Amino acid sequence: MNELEPNESVLTGQWVMEGNRVVADETCQRIEWLVTSRLERLEKDGSGWETLYRNPRDGRLWEHTYPQGAMHGGGPPELHVISSDVAAGKYGIAT
Repeated sequence: MNELEPNESVLTGQWVMEGNRVVADETCQRIEWLVTSRLERLEKDGSGWETLYRNPRDGRLWEHTYPQGAMHGGGPPELHVISSDVAAGKYGIAT
C-alpha cells in the first residue's frame, strides 16, 4: 500500500460489482490500511461514524467519514484533510 502523498487531500472509496457481489475497491482497501496502520486516531464524533486522525509523517489532520450514509453499512469510506479549526470545533479537542 502507498503512504499519503503531500499533494493528496481526499481519498474516496467506491463499491464495485465483481460477478454477483459488491466489493470494496482499491481506494477503500487503502483507506482501511491507512486508518489501521499509519494514521494516529485522535477522536470519534458523537455519532461514532466519523473519526479524526493525524498523519504522523506530516502532521496533517484527516477525517474518516462515510458520505453515502444512506447506503447499507454507511457506504464506502472517505478520508479527507480538515483544518485544525474545523477539527477543534467538531471534535472538541485542540490539535
